[in-house]
Amino acid sequence: MPVPSNAFQQGSQPSCFDKMKYGFTIGFCVGMASGALFGGFSALRYGLRGRDLVNNVGKVMIQGGGTFGTFMAIGTGLRC
Repeated sequence: MPVPSNAFQQGSQPSCFDKMKYGFTIGFCVGMASGALFGGFSALRYGLRGRDLVNNVGKVMIQGGGTFGTFMAIGTGLRC
């Protein structure tokens, strides 16, 4: 089985900015997943249905992703 090539050149490490971008991306994904869970359950508990449900869950997902992604990027930047 062939070895997959790195996204970076052989022997070079990702820059601090690259690490922060990856930290934000991972944090955004985790925040969106948790926003879907928590936002979905809370919206259903409030009795939202249809378009209101989708709008509310989408807003909570974006807010959760942005917040968690920002904190992950800051934390990754502090570790550089």
